[in-house]
Amino acid sequence: MSFTIRRIVGNDWQEFREIRLRMLADTPIAFGETLAHAQSLGDAQWIQRATSNEQDPNIGLVAIDEDGTWLGVMRGYMSPSAGPMLVGVYVDPDARGRHAGVADALLDGIIAWARGLGTTLTLDVHADNPRAIAFYTRRGFVNTGVTMPYELEPGGTENEMRLVL
Repeated sequence: MSFTIRRIVGNDWQEFREIRLRMLADTPIAFGETLAHAQSLGDAQWIQRATSNEQDPNIGLVAIDEDGTWLGVMRGYMSPSAGPMLVGVYVDPDARGRHAGVADALLDGIIAWARGLGTTLTLDVHADNPRAIAFYTRRGFVNTGVTMPYELEPGGTENEMRLVL
């Protein structure tokens, strides 16, 4: 699979909206937002969301195939308490798997960003998302033992995982 990784910028707001809606429909337990809420946002809010990915210290990365299709995204932001955080992770079902390399390439970019800001990279993952947990574990993240309730339906628990950089 041939693709490029680049930073998400404000002018990408329509593509960013489209992939965000896809990700919320595909894996509703993976994100702290409902599809209905995201669908209700106006253009100005999507422009602001896309623009926030290029405002330091935040980062948003996208994998794009040679036809211009967005295959996946990963974002990072600096938490005052936890340091660099990985959020908004999504890879299209057709681009998933180690053989495709999309998730690994995106995560490599986020790790490079996080190394410039701290000594760890932290994420929260729903306990009922074994595919994501397996990916993070393969890449060296470990469960910290910290859990929190997932506030949206269907509920459940999120586990904190951390990678030492």
